[in-house]
Amino acid sequence: MINKGGLIISLDFELKWGVHDVYSKGEYDNNLIGSRKVIPRMLELFEKYGIHATWATVGLLYANNKQEMEKFSPEVKPSYKNQKLSPYPILRKIGENELEEPLFFGSSLVKLIGNTENQELATHTFSHYYCLEPGQKEVEFQADMQSALCIADKKGYQIQSIVFPRNQVNKTYLQICKEKGIKLYRGNENHWIYEPSYSNQSQFKRWIKLVDTFLNLTGQHFYKLTDIKKDPIYNIPASAFLRSINYKLPLLKKLRYKRITESMTLAAKNQSLYHLWWHPHNMGKDIDESFAELENILQHYVMLKDKYQFNSYSMKDIADLLDVDQVKKEDG
Repeated sequence: MINKGGLIISLDFELKWGVHDVYSKGEYDNNLIGSRKVIPRMLELFEKYGIHATWATVGLLYANNKQEMEKFSPEVKPSYKNQKLSPYPILRKIGENELEEPLFFGSSLVKLIGNTENQELATHTFSHYYCLEPGQKEVEFQADMQSALCIADKKGYQIQSIVFPRNQVNKTYLQICKEKGIKLYRGNENHWIYEPSYSNQSQFKRWIKLVDTFLNLTGQHFYKLTDIKKDPIYNIPASAFLRSINYKLPLLKKLRYKRITESMTLAAKNQSLYHLWWHPHNMGKDIDESFAELENILQHYVMLKDKYQFNSYSMKDIADLLDVDQVKKEDG
């Protein structure tokens, strides 16, 4: 296999379904509304710089109206010990469509992403399903995934990649994903502080992750194509989270940019992959400042592409490279 270096980008597109249990009083709604401006602008920026990206999308966002949400919802609902995590009580209370409820519907944005060249629609499960939370069961995840794939298929999209909500990778569920035609998932960074856990993770881990955004505490997290394992589907590990920051603190901005671009440069020099991820709503508040920062990162990518043949990949692009290599091995 030829080791091809490149930048992988994946985004978790979820709107209110991804944070309803964390921000229940509307305190984050401005960010979520802002993400409706962010997504079209981001697609234009990706087109400008030739960026391939994966958009892991909550299945509920595909629905045109509440009736369609209810139609595709699984009969078997999550039995979380903490029932505040379940979105279905909220679903019963919301309005009818995207015009009435822009925080909960996203079909126009899904269509925009799906119609943009080099952008992959992946699944973020149907209901933003938490795979490691106490009380949830395998049969519930299976039902949730069936709903996610059915509503995507109804809209004309074939799903091959999954990003587990809150990065709660449950390895016992990977076989279910494979049986449903999923080829790959976004794994976590290779360090103990990034190991999958349920929502009440320790404050110590949270603080270490925060500091790691700005200072290299856990390594560069790039890897070669040959390092990717199939267990039983391809694991495309994350390298870094493009965390939102306070732009009134220029030192943090400088440190975050340095942390990411130094790792990207080392990845390019070593013909390796660097996987950057974030949510559109992370950029939903200080939009202009966030886009200036993102464009700086993408300009750095272009420099690396010209100098080291550092390419741009969606998660599906990586699976395609691995599949081609597997066929060559079998033919050889």
